[in-house]
Amino acid sequence: MSAAGTYTPKPGAAPLPRMIAAQAALETKMLLRNGEQLLLTVVIPTLLLVLFSAVDIVDTGEGKAVDFLAPGVLALAVMSTAFTGQAIATGFERRYGVLKRLGASPLPRWGLMTAKTLSVLVTEVLQIVLLTVIAFTLGWSPHGNPVSVLLLLVLGTAAFSGLGLLMAGTLKAEATLAAANLVFLLLLMGGGVIVPLDKFPDAAQSVLGLLPISALSDGLRDVLQHGAGMPWGNLGILAVWAVLGLGAAAKFFRWE
Repeated sequence: MSAAGTYTPKPGAAPLPRMIAAQAALETKMLLRNGEQLLLTVVIPTLLLVLFSAVDIVDTGEGKAVDFLAPGVLALAVMSTAFTGQAIATGFERRYGVLKRLGASPLPRWGLMTAKTLSVLVTEVLQIVLLTVIAFTLGWSPHGNPVSVLLLLVLGTAAFSGLGLLMAGTLKAEATLAAANLVFLLLLMGGGVIVPLDKFPDAAQSVLGLLPISALSDGLRDVLQHGAGMPWGNLGILAVWAVLGLGAAAKFFRWE
């Protein structure tokens, strides 16, 4: 203040935490307003959970179908947000030059990626709450240690996020759109989400079991359906995918 009633402008960037929080809030609003994203993140997982729990289409083994399906659908929700949704949105932001302009703003590039990650986590929390409520109404009876579930979800998010950013940062937007949706469908069918892995040939099971969606869905199922302890094997698979995916995305991501 230079004199009574007179204020001197003080230009400059906002504090970094505030910039990241504002960007994360914007990313979340954009995601929730996107019809295609809502279809992937909310509508499809919900329909799959309700339909396959109510209609005996797939043999899910002993016990209630919802006890088998709910963990797999939770894994699908993580994949749809952290991988498919993030890959498509980031790919088109890169194409239209949004990432290039944001990269030149006071918000550092790592801050932008942090904001995107926070947006993914917020969306996942909303998905998990919604799907959990629906599963309970269908008669779901979960077991196990919540810490194990949290670790699986966090590592699963990291693994799928790295793969999504790698795809968005190396392919053209149209190719990312096609590839992300194709991978989503393939992993939905062959990742143990709806169809148990033991329904596949033995040779295929050994390969499919190493996929991140299989590790996440099987780990969640072991804990929530069977009350198993810490699923170290599944956590290890997810950790490897997370390190490889995030490392490759950091190295090869192109902002233009």
